Amino acid sequence: MPGLLAISIGPPEIIVVLLILLLLFGAKRLPEMGKGLGKGIREFRDATKGIADDVKSGIEGEDEPKERRPSGTPSDGTKPD
Repeated sequence: MPGLLAISIGPPEIIVVLLILLLLFGAKRLPEMGKGLGKGIREFRDATKGIADDVKSGIEGEDEPKERRPSGTPSDGTKPD
């Protein structure tokens, strides 16, 4: 037997898993669990998209030359006393 065992999940296996879940949690609880799972996946996707956008904007920001100020010059643009 070369390599790892191949595990294929087809429609009969999915139906068996769904029937077991129905027996364990009941018909009222399954929609609530699905809704909670959907919200969790959506929040995860939004968070990863936000991180990816931050990284992308950081990379794009590095390409632009930064403004150099002489030492002793305040960053607010006012002249030192």
